[in-house]
Amino acid sequence: MPVTLPDAEALCAALAESMRPQVDPALTALVGIHTGGVWVAERLHKSLGLKIPPGSIDVSFHRDDYHQRGLHAGNKSSQIPFDVEGAHIVIVDDVLYTGRTIRAAMNELFDYGRPGRIDLAVLSDRGGRELPVAPTWCPHAAPLPAAQMLALERADDGRLSFRLMEK
Repeated sequence: MPVTLPDAEALCAALAESMRPQVDPALTALVGIHTGGVWVAERLHKSLGLKIPPGSIDVSFHRDDYHQRGLHAGNKSSQIPFDVEGAHIVIVDDVLYTGRTIRAAMNELFDYGRPGRIDLAVLSDRGGRELPVAPTWCPHAAPLPAAQMLALERADDGRLSFRLMEK
């Protein structure tokens, strides 16, 4: 049975609208996980009119499978352009799966300070959780078999779309 891919552009808009009532534009900071989460965070930052510049986070060194995976080519470093201490931070990612990437992102954030609050915003939850991690905001949920992966892509014109990949 073929999987119908969600419309990433529509999900970005829905995610922003679901977040709007609960984020303070002057006090909420977004941190996108490289790479898809950074793209989504940039969209949300603009849509929500947030004042604090968005950050980006690389979770490579905090992954529990680092010894198996190592560093990816084109690895990017974390950029947190605000004071983490006491801040309301929303971690942003494209697809939530096992929860291990989110755990690694929280560990990386704590290297910068102790946030007052951390929320999670994702475009899609594909199921398969291995850790007790749940998104605060998520406009789409559809379980996928372990052999498949939902990948966010960005076209040259900036439009976002999903592609289904076999692992």
